[in-house]
Amino acid sequence: MLLLLSAIQFSACAQNDNYERTKTFKQMNHTDPTTTSHKQEVATFGAGCFWCTEAQFQQLKGVEKVESGFSGGSTVSPTYKQVCTGETGHAEVCNITYDPSIISFDELLAAFWTCHDPTQLNRQGNDVGTQYRSVIFYHNEEQRQKAEAYKKQLNDEHAWDKPVVTEISPFTKFYKAEDYHQNYFNENGDQPYCQFIVGPKVEKFKKVFKDKLKQQTHH
Repeated sequence: MLLLLSAIQFSACAQNDNYERTKTFKQMNHTDPTTTSHKQEVATFGAGCFWCTEAQFQQLKGVEKVESGFSGGSTVSPTYKQVCTGETGHAEVCNITYDPSIISFDELLAAFWTCHDPTQLNRQGNDVGTQYRSVIFYHNEEQRQKAEAYKKQLNDEHAWDKPVVTEISPFTKFYKAEDYHQNYFNENGDQPYCQFIVGPKVEKFKKVFKDKLKQQTHH
C-alpha cells in the first residue's frame, strides 16, 4: 500500500501545466491534417508503462488501433518478463495506427508530450528503468524532423522546469506484447493500478483533448 501511495504521489506531481500553455503546444495541437486521402500511417511512442499510453491514445479521433509492445532493443521477440529486467534494451511502446486525414502527426506529438513527463530520462513515477524511457521512434523523415523541431521549441520555451530528454530514434522493429497487455485498461479497470494510476491520467488527458475525443469514451 505504501508503494501504491508513493506511486500515486509521483503520478500526481509528475508534470506542471506550463507545457499546455506554450506556443509550441498550441501549434502542435492545432495543426490540421494536410491530406484528404484515408490511408493508414503509424506512430511509435514510448511514454512509460504502455498500459497508460494505450488507454490515452485510444481516446483520440483518427486513431484506428493501438498495440502495446517493445521497440529499440537487441533481443529478438522479447517477452514482457525479459523487457522488465532492463537488459534487452527495449522500451515499452505503443504502435499507433491513425488516419492522417483526421488527425495529424503534429497533434499526436502534442498528445505524446502531454501523456507523460518527458523530462525524466528512464522513469515514469515508480516505473524505473530504460524500458520506461521517453522515446519517439520515427517511421520517416517527416516524423523525425517534426519531432526534433518541436522538442527544440519546447526546450527553448522552457515548457517544463527541466529539459525535455525524449529520445528520437529511427524505427526498426516492433514486437507486440503478450495478449493480456492489449486493451489493458478497458479490460482491467477494477485493478488498483488502473484505478489509481491509469484512470486519473486518462481523465486528465481527456480534459486536455476534449475536442478531439471519439464519441464513445466510456467503458
